[in-house]
Amino acid sequence: MAKYKTLEVPVGGMDCAECARHVQKAVSDLPGVESVTVLLSSEKAVVKLASGGAGLSDIQKAVRQAGYTVPDPAGPQTASLDDFNRRVGILLVLVFAVVLFMVIAGELLGLFDVLNTRIPFPIGLALVIVGGWPVFKNVAQAAYHRQITSHTLMTVGVIAALVIGEWVTAAIVVTFMRVGDYVERFTTERARRALKELSALAPQTARVQRAGEEMEIPVQEVKAGETVIVRPGEKIPVDGVVTAGRATVDQSAITGESMPVEMEVGSEVYAAAMATLGSLRIETRRTGSETTFGRVVKMVEEAEAHRGDMQRYADQFSALYLPVVGFIAAVTFLLSRDPLSTAAVLVVACSCSFALATPVAMLASIGRSAKHGLLIKGGKYLESMARADVLLIDKTGTVTLGQPRVTDVVSLHDEMSEMDVLALAAAVERDSEHPLAEAVRRAALEEGLSLVEPQTFESVPGLGVRARVDGEIVAVGSRRFVQTEERLTAARKLEAQGKTLLFLTREGELLGIIAAADTLRSEIPTALAEMKDLGIKKIELLTGDNEPTAAAIADELGIAFRAELLPEDKINAVKSYQAGGRTVVMIGDGVNDAPALAQADIGIAMGAAGTDIALEAAHVSLMREDWGLIPEGIRTARRTMRVVKMNLGFTALYNVIGLSLAALGYLPPSLAAAAQSLPDLGIMANSARLMRKKL
Repeated sequence: MAKYKTLEVPVGGMDCAECARHVQKAVSDLPGVESVTVLLSSEKAVVKLASGGAGLSDIQKAVRQAGYTVPDPAGPQTASLDDFNRRVGILLVLVFAVVLFMVIAGELLGLFDVLNTRIPFPIGLALVIVGGWPVFKNVAQAAYHRQITSHTLMTVGVIAALVIGEWVTAAIVVTFMRVGDYVERFTTERARRALKELSALAPQTARVQRAGEEMEIPVQEVKAGETVIVRPGEKIPVDGVVTAGRATVDQSAITGESMPVEMEVGSEVYAAAMATLGSLRIETRRTGSETTFGRVVKMVEEAEAHRGDMQRYADQFSALYLPVVGFIAAVTFLLSRDPLSTAAVLVVACSCSFALATPVAMLASIGRSAKHGLLIKGGKYLESMARADVLLIDKTGTVTLGQPRVTDVVSLHDEMSEMDVLALAAAVERDSEHPLAEAVRRAALEEGLSLVEPQTFESVPGLGVRARVDGEIVAVGSRRFVQTEERLTAARKLEAQGKTLLFLTREGELLGIIAAADTLRSEIPTALAEMKDLGIKKIELLTGDNEPTAAAIADELGIAFRAELLPEDKINAVKSYQAGGRTVVMIGDGVNDAPALAQADIGIAMGAAGTDIALEAAHVSLMREDWGLIPEGIRTARRTMRVVKMNLGFTALYNVIGLSLAALGYLPPSLAAAAQSLPDLGIMANSARLMRKKL
C-alpha cells in the first residue's frame, strides 16, 4: 500500500482562479502527485504525494516554470498591509485616470497617428517589447504548457497591431495589460486582507521556564507540558491550563467576545488571547497549528477549497470564455477584414473578472466572519446558508446551557421551611458528582446556607444518594429510589413543566421536593425571532429528553419538537426535510450531534473553541456561545450572494457591451485595453462593502 505525505508550498504571483488552475495543472503533472489543492487566498499549494514520487524541489521548479514564484515563508512580511494597499490603490486610480485621459485625448486629436509617423517603427517595437516583456514571458510559458490565458488573446492583439504598423496602439495595450495586472493583484490582496490580519494575531515568541530560568524562544519550539509565563499586555502563545496566577484575558481573537474574561488556576486559555491585567503561568497543551487559533486559521485558509456551485460555474465559464472570444474575433475578421477591430475584440475580453467575481466576495466574508467568532468552512456553505429555510436545534448545550439549576423548593413538613429542605438536601449531596447534585449545592451556597457534613455517604447510580446526617438516614433521589407512592399535586405540576424532581426523605418520611431544570439561553428568543423574520419559518427542537421536558421548552420558544430521539433519529429527521427539497441548518454541540451536523446542509457547532469534534464535524462553528451570531451569519451569507450576483451580472453585461462595440468597430484597441481593466475595479469596490460589515 502506497504511503502518502502532504506538503504545503507557498506560491507567489497568483491573482485569480485562472492562475490557481495553471499552478494546479503544472504540479499535477509531476510523478507521484495524488492531489493538488491551490489556495488563492493563502497563496499556497497543498500537495498530497506518494512516497518515491516528486519532491519539494520538483514542485517548486514546476511552480516557477508555470510563471509563478516560490517565496520563502520565513522571509520578511509587509509591516503594514493596510497602508500598502491604500497607497497602491490610490496610485492605481491616479495612473489609470491619467493614462485613460491621454488615450481618449490621443484618439480624438489624432496624436497617435502623429507618433506612428514621427517615431521610427523599430524604436516603437523596442518600447513595446521592453514594456510587455513580463507579460509576453508568462504567455510563452503558458503556451509551452498548452494553456491559453487572457494575456494570450491580448498578446495576439498586440501582434496584430504591430503587423499593421500601429506600434502606438500596441504600446497602449501593453500599458493597460500591466495596469490590469496590478489591479487584479490589488483586488485579490484586498480579499486576502482579513485572512492576513487574522494570521498576524498569532504570537511569534513565548517565555518559558527551563532549568529554573526564564527564556524567550520561538513559539514553534515550545513543547507540550512546558510552563509558559505570560505577563500583563502579552499574548498567550499556546493552548493550555492556568497553573498559577490570575489575569483578565481578552479572547476576541478566538471567540470574538468583546468583553475580557477572568482567568485563574484551572482555567483553559487559548493562543492569541491577550492578558490585559495580571500574569499567568500556563501548562502547555497544544502549540502552533494544533492550537485552537491555529486550527481556525488553517480552516479559513482551506475554506477556498470548498467551492460552491456558483463559484464552480464561474470557474468553468471563465475557462470556456477565452475560446469563445477567439471565435468572435475570427468571425469579426472574416466579416470586416479589419485587423484593428479584431485586435480590439481580443483585447477587451475580461476573463479574469469572471474568475474573480465569486472568490473575492467569498474570501472577504469568510475572513471577516472568522475575526468576529463565526467560522465558515467555505463558499459552498455560505451559499447553502443563504438558501436555508429549515432550522433544527439540539437541546442540551444548544438551546440550554447544559447546566441544571434549582427552580423550585417545596416543603412537605410542617416544621421545615423551604431553606431547611434545601440545606438538608445539599448536605446529603455534598460528595456527589452528579450534575443535579452540583445544582443543589450551588443553590444552597447562593442562599448563604451552611452545609452539615454527613457521617456516611452512599451513591446509587441512576437513582440517587443517601447519607447519615445527625445520626439519621436521609435520602435524595427519584420517586422510585425514596419509595414514595404519594400522589402529590405539587409534584405533578412540576413534572408537567418538564422539570426533574428530587425527593427528600428522612428515615422514610417525605420532607420535600426540589425541582431542577436546564437553563434556557437568554438570547435565544430574540435570535429565533430574527430567524423567522429572515424567512426560516420551520424551526424544530430535536432532543433525546423525555416528552414533557421537550414540550415545556418548545412551548416557551414557540416551536415544534421531537423528543426521545437517538442520534440516528436526528439524522433521519434531517434527511426527511432534505428529501422534500429543503435546505437544512442543524445546530448542536458538536459531540453527540456530530452525525446530524455532518448530514445537514449546514451543520453549526455551538461554542467550538477548543472542541476538536465540533471543529471537524460542523460546516460552521460559533467560536463563542452566542446565538446572535446565527441570524447574523445568515444575513452575511445573503449579503455575500447578492454581491456575487451583482459582480457576475456586471461582468457579463460589461463584456457583452465591450465585445459588441469592439466587433462593430466602435471601440479601438487602445480604448479596449483601458476598458479591460475596469471590471476588476468594479468587483473590488463592490466586494469591499462586505469587509466593512460588522458582525
